[in-house]
Amino acid sequence: MFRRSLVPVWIGITLLSGMFLMGQESWTPQCVKEGPFGDPTCSDGIDNDCDGVIDSEDPTCSSEDLNMTAEDFECILNWSYVGPYYLTNKRGHLTEALAVANSPTGGTFPSGTIIQLFPSEAMVKRAPGWNPTTNDWEFFFLIVSTSGTVIATRGAEETVNRFGGNCFSCHNKAEPQWDLICDDNHGCDPLPAFVDDAFIEALQQADPRCP
Repeated sequence: MFRRSLVPVWIGITLLSGMFLMGQESWTPQCVKEGPFGDPTCSDGIDNDCDGVIDSEDPTCSSEDLNMTAEDFECILNWSYVGPYYLTNKRGHLTEALAVANSPTGGTFPSGTIIQLFPSEAMVKRAPGWNPTTNDWEFFFLIVSTSGTVIATRGAEETVNRFGGNCFSCHNKAEPQWDLICDDNHGCDPLPAFVDDAFIEALQQADPRCP
């Protein structure tokens, strides 16, 4: 009887073990947002966003990173004009950013730089290492109105504008010294003929967020 009483116990243990192993095999980590700087996810010792780096080593936890929200965008006329675009820096590096923008030989823009040719499109320089392929630029397609800004799409290599054009594909044609910034002589494809200086200025001056 003793031996017979072990049989159901052994079967139960086997079934429970099998269920446990099945659970282990089907479990996958839940990746969540890590950062921004100062957020608890930047000091918990966990690779929250599953990108292979933890806490302060993650670019999104850097104090230099600029993870823009819709409220961070504003009237572009408030910024510095470096023809043909408007530029600012929200990490205290405006002097360095302007030096690069005005350099005849190009350079690398510092983290926190925002560049807009049109009110509805933006390039934002994230922390070093955020995305080496795009030189750490994040591209935005924005919907702007008198009520403010709505972020329609954002990202690195995948962002498209309202006309279906891929932002990175266009800017990636710029010669290396220009840090993906397009201009008449930077190597990018030209804009359509009707998009001349007067057309660009009219769109800039018509930014509905401006007072």
